[in-house]
Amino acid sequence: MGPGPSDIYPQVLQALSRPTIGHLDPLFIGMMDELKALLKYAFQTENDFTIAVSAPGSAGMEACFVNLIEPGDKVIVCRNGVFGDRMKENVIRCGGEAILVDDEWGKPVSVEKVQQVISDNPDAVLLAFVHAETSTGAVSDAKQLSQLAKQNGMLTIVDAVTSLGGVPLLVDEWQLDAVYSGSQKCLSCVPGLSPVTLSPLAIERIKARKTPVQSWFLDQSLVLGYWSGEGKRSYHHTAPVNSLYALHESLVILKNEGLENAWQRHKEMHILLADGLEKLGLTFVVEKESRLPQLNAVYFPEGIDDAAVRQQLLEGYNLEIGAGLGALAGKAWRIGLMGYAARKENVALCLKALETVLK
Repeated sequence: MGPGPSDIYPQVLQALSRPTIGHLDPLFIGMMDELKALLKYAFQTENDFTIAVSAPGSAGMEACFVNLIEPGDKVIVCRNGVFGDRMKENVIRCGGEAILVDDEWGKPVSVEKVQQVISDNPDAVLLAFVHAETSTGAVSDAKQLSQLAKQNGMLTIVDAVTSLGGVPLLVDEWQLDAVYSGSQKCLSCVPGLSPVTLSPLAIERIKARKTPVQSWFLDQSLVLGYWSGEGKRSYHHTAPVNSLYALHESLVILKNEGLENAWQRHKEMHILLADGLEKLGLTFVVEKESRLPQLNAVYFPEGIDDAAVRQQLLEGYNLEIGAGLGALAGKAWRIGLMGYAARKENVALCLKALETVLK
């Protein structure tokens, strides 16, 4: 019950053991098409370019940045935790200029601040923000932020690593352009894959580049020939066949449950957990209206040995929770309720174990 990777569905583990076939085998190509359709459902999009990058969410992030940014581009980056800072690093390494919008850790991205920075930088071409900040458990208003970008002719890059499958994420309705996620959070799949979807406007921007994408492996114009098209597909890299089996299975589970039902389940388990944590005297880092149900960051009491508590939970109860990151290191715990882990028995175990260890 940490910040990820989450527990994996038994069916997903079984899917990993299927025979490994060639990544250009017709049967595998057929499964890829099903996988794309399932990812479109999860993202709530009709984007033709909706794939799983053959690497973890950090590579999905980099794929979006290196494809959409050219040297000299001005990019507005919202930073309210660790992962906004990683966005800034990507902009710099792409040769772009990062204009920062900073908010306090635990707060959502301020729409008002972003509006002001956009007004001050009318030549900015991209707005980048984290929808669900894994380091704090805060969710930001992706719909409003995207509207601001669209009103000013900008495209958006959105980190949805922890939000996909756990809270509403409506790519087409909110007009998000480049969205990346991870397989190991609310999808409860093995780590190592990054679902990515790019809007037609994002694809246009990539095709209009004046300079080559700085990463050959992450150049999505090359990858497109493998994931798209009828019949014969071009070889790009050896796809992680068994991991993609697993992702397919986890997305089938999500589709069978229904997205809205999955969102509701995460919410209900969060309410149960939050009630119990507050009874133990623990306070949340994030205000109620901005909390991610699947990532619960709570301050622990003064005088408590952070590492000792987590070690006792792990050794005595086979239960993992996460330490604080960055500004929250040594101050807070991050308790995950992601995918298969978002169950009543997990909530009950976590609360009882914490109560016992804290005493």
